[in-house]
Amino acid sequence: MKFTKILILATALFMISACAKTNAVEMGGQAMDFTLQDTAGNTVKLSDFKGKVIILDFFASWCPPCKRGIPEFVELQKAYGDAGFTMVGVSLTNSGDTKRFAERMGINYPTLVDDESASTIYGPIRSIPTTFVIDKDFKIVKMYIGYRPKEVFEQDIKDLMK
Repeated sequence: MKFTKILILATALFMISACAKTNAVEMGGQAMDFTLQDTAGNTVKLSDFKGKVIILDFFASWCPPCKRGIPEFVELQKAYGDAGFTMVGVSLTNSGDTKRFAERMGINYPTLVDDESASTIYGPIRSIPTTFVIDKDFKIVKMYIGYRPKEVFEQDIKDLMK
């Protein structure tokens, strides 16, 4: 009898969790705002960039695919940064490591240190890099998990800047 009650409770909990939403954000939905510290200790909100095309990249300094993509994001920021685009990096490593990594990689765009609030809102982030493309109206239009070549993001930027 006791085993049956436990089994029913466990099944109910499983069903509730299985029906739970896995991501806090949805494609086509409004981007969720968050506030984090950048590598210089300044407070930055994602909504500070509203009105621009935004690529929001969750990364870590130890991640090989992230290291491969960041120089391409630096190039995109150089090419389109004055035309209504901004790249925003959210590091899943500590602030000291993130600052050293950003300097070493020559990152030229806002690099924020996650306190688990952004990765919770946009997650769960199970794989890195995880990258979101956000349009000028602050709507999420694409999500990529894993490395994508520069040309993919460049086409997204061009399409959204029309």
